[in-house]
Amino acid sequence: MSKLKNDLFLRACKRLPVERTPVWIMRQAGRYLTEYRKVREKADFITMCHTPELAAEVTIQPVNIIGVDAAIIFSDILVIPEAMGMKFDMIESRGPVFHHPLRNEDDEKLLKQIDPGKDLKFVLDAVSLAKKELNGRVPLIGFSGSPWTLFTYMVEGRGSKNFSHVKKMIFNNPQLAHKVLNLLSDAVADYLSAKIEAGANAVQIFDTWGGILSQKDFAEFSLRYISKVISKVKRKNEPVIVFSKGVHFKLDELVAAGADVIGLDWTMDLGEVRKKIGGKVALQGNLDPTVLYANQEKIREEVKKVLSSFGEGSGHIFNLGHGILPDVNPENAKALVEFVKEESKVFHHRDTETQRN
Repeated sequence: MSKLKNDLFLRACKRLPVERTPVWIMRQAGRYLTEYRKVREKADFITMCHTPELAAEVTIQPVNIIGVDAAIIFSDILVIPEAMGMKFDMIESRGPVFHHPLRNEDDEKLLKQIDPGKDLKFVLDAVSLAKKELNGRVPLIGFSGSPWTLFTYMVEGRGSKNFSHVKKMIFNNPQLAHKVLNLLSDAVADYLSAKIEAGANAVQIFDTWGGILSQKDFAEFSLRYISKVISKVKRKNEPVIVFSKGVHFKLDELVAAGADVIGLDWTMDLGEVRKKIGGKVALQGNLDPTVLYANQEKIREEVKKVLSSFGEGSGHIFNLGHGILPDVNPENAKALVEFVKEESKVFHHRDTETQRN
């Protein structure tokens, strides 16, 4: 921590005193930035993920342009199934598509165990390069999809509204589901450990599709494997963040799984969640991403509401309740960051006094 010029994010993850609330934005390296689109003109999305120099360049853009307190490595969660042998295309209007989804035992047999140092070296090189170029300005976050979320994409083959294929599998062939989820858990844990070794200061697990499951099925098919991943990640004091979208009902269990930080979507009451679990973990979130379509006066107002909902003291990382949308005006994202920096100081005057003493 001491080598970083700005370690607010890491201190907040550990619920240590901070002068103001740190802020970063999920999907902050993305299409809403003109500078990102210029890089994107040189290469398609998957090529960018596979090219460490390009990935590092767009990782750092939001630090330079909108002033966030942490960088998150530019990549995609689906590099893991890709490394396991499942090729995918990123289609502009439809998102990721696997042309041969995982539907049965024969498909499972085609999956290979991965060695992140070899099979995902391009990501680790991007982490090392971004870390070097950041030169201690802000921390760098590594990430992965949760085993359940990766499994959902692999079985569905693309985005879905009703998730019929993956639901059929967990109900009709749970043994196969658990076999693949165990394989994915090992891969995710090894991958996050390798990112930490390459220089990531924290890691985040994105459980984007956790909320499509019933409470019972979430415990069996998602939470169980998030716990396994966290228990196996090799780390010293690097925080683990878990963002499980739509999961209001297992917050205590997510804490028990070993997370240092729980990410919240915008439908949750930040203050109520703090009362419930804020004494055990830090909280991240949770402004509605569509607020960034509003005028800047309204954005400031909504920022103040989120900060007030959490209240005084450390243990809050300001973020959106999901990823920034691609048609957001970057000036509004920049304003959001400035408003958090300005408006949050009043909630940390006791933290500041503690540091002085």
